[in-house]
Amino acid sequence: MTEELAERIADTMFALATPSRVRILGCLRERPHTVGELIAVTGMAQPAVSHQLRLLRDHRLVVAERRGRERVYALYDEHVASLLDEAERHATQLASGRRRSRAYPGRQAESGLSESAADG
Repeated sequence: MTEELAERIADTMFALATPSRVRILGCLRERPHTVGELIAVTGMAQPAVSHQLRLLRDHRLVVAERRGRERVYALYDEHVASLLDEAERHATQLASGRRRSRAYPGRQAESGLSESAADG
């Protein structure tokens, strides 16, 4: 992985680093929403929602389309939905007590780490 790619990935992860932004993205995964709809769903204040949307837009996780006097926000593309899906799956597995995904059984062996060393 190049330094530049690592930087871009870390930047994207930063944008996902607060529950309020993740909740907004979760709403937008269902369908596009106006700011007013996001306020109603999340219970957040209008300035907070607008601030989070600006940050998500700056990180190319959402797009806005003007419809009359309102802006309608949607996920930037299907990759954002996939990223959320995978993060949700990972968090659900952690909550259920699973340690590793069966999809990558050789990952620790390839790195030369024992299970106890990999756990920290």
